[in-house]
Amino acid sequence: MVVFSLSATHADIDLETVAQLSTGAATVAADATASPALNGAVVLATCNRYEIYAEARGPEELEAARSALLTEISARSGLPHETVSGAFALAHGRDVTRHLFAVSSGLDSAVVGEREIAGQVRRALISAQEHGTASPSLVRLFQTASKTAKEVGTQTALGSRGLSIVSVALDLAADIAEVPAWSGKKAVLFGTGAYAGATMALLKERGVEQVSVYSASGRAQEFAAARGASAVTSRDLPQAIAEADVLIGCSGSDNAMEAVELAAIREDSAQQLIVIDLALTHDFDPAVGSLDGVELITLESVRLAAPEEQTESLAQASAIVSAAAADFDAERQARQADAAIVALRRHTMAVLDSEIEKVRARHGCTAAAEEVEFAMRRMVKQLLHTPTVRARQLAAEGREGEYLAALEALYGISVAIPGMISAPDESAQSSVAPGPAGATAGEGRGATDGADAEDCPVDHTRTG
Repeated sequence: MVVFSLSATHADIDLETVAQLSTGAATVAADATASPALNGAVVLATCNRYEIYAEARGPEELEAARSALLTEISARSGLPHETVSGAFALAHGRDVTRHLFAVSSGLDSAVVGEREIAGQVRRALISAQEHGTASPSLVRLFQTASKTAKEVGTQTALGSRGLSIVSVALDLAADIAEVPAWSGKKAVLFGTGAYAGATMALLKERGVEQVSVYSASGRAQEFAAARGASAVTSRDLPQAIAEADVLIGCSGSDNAMEAVELAAIREDSAQQLIVIDLALTHDFDPAVGSLDGVELITLESVRLAAPEEQTESLAQASAIVSAAAADFDAERQARQADAAIVALRRHTMAVLDSEIEKVRARHGCTAAAEEVEFAMRRMVKQLLHTPTVRARQLAAEGREGEYLAALEALYGISVAIPGMISAPDESAQSSVAPGPAGATAGEGRGATDGADAEDCPVDHTRTG
């Protein structure tokens, strides 16, 4: 199995392209995982990034798995396959772990240390689980990323600052407002999603009492009632906009408000209007920024205005992320080594038990048969010592794949390493019958061994 990622973010391409690529993101994983090359996929689509974390069935299936995802994205976005392919950066192995942990912790955001991204990572996993596209390995990867983000938030100054794209946007709005104070302002909020909820909370924190909520989805009434705001219908919306001091777009609807439409609504409004467009697919035509008395703040404005974090805080956060990623990969490698060791021992013991059966059939329960069994088990234990040590050495060096390939080539042993769905320290098992990962050559024998022991007992405590 190979975990890989495809990333298109604000750091590499413009936000308009990110938005277009994200069209239909919710169904990409479900349809792409129909490909036999894919074990699973989790889609992370936010206001400034579109990333897919996926698991190919093997190294030889990596390109086919990547192509399946890009084909689905191309079909939904309407962009040529070549354009889509060029927009996404491919990573696999340890680079995927480090990247996701950094993203979840806010280190790769337009506003470094932002809070919303950790929640978006959690929701991306939940969505994939609900749609049945999250493989066990991806579940564990995302769970550990969320744990790492929490550690960064509690152990560094990034968490204490509580910065977010929304908070920086509101700070920027206060800086350019003719009246900086938020109390007494009237705001109209477009959208009812997670970003709208974060925006609503920050508006309340800053003293905004009059917030009207509009949503084309019809969810405004429930959203507003739960947050002490007022819902407006499409009929009431023009009046709310005419009286507003601030418009905030978080919906990403297909119908952006045109500049000419806003100009007509605000024709008799003398006060300054600040428009904050936080939607990736724009709730407002960018031309509204050219209207008299209107100031436009976009995601690009937020990115440029975001404060630089202190070097010390970033270094601390990066160290936490790097250590967590290293630990995660070391644990994964150890699980692969343990599963491979168990698989080899099971295979060897099955051969041994078969040979012992032949000895018993020929000689019965005699002292000679007992001596032969003891000698054979001792020999097998010694033969397995070096392969066991080498498995752990190669895993520590990140070369566990070579060991697994050798088992396949030499013995025809195929080892499956399921990821863990619950706690990160849950033991992994191989595809063969379960047994203790640390068992010696004489432990955890097959069923035939246990049955014969009752008829022809052997003293396995003897040493040579």
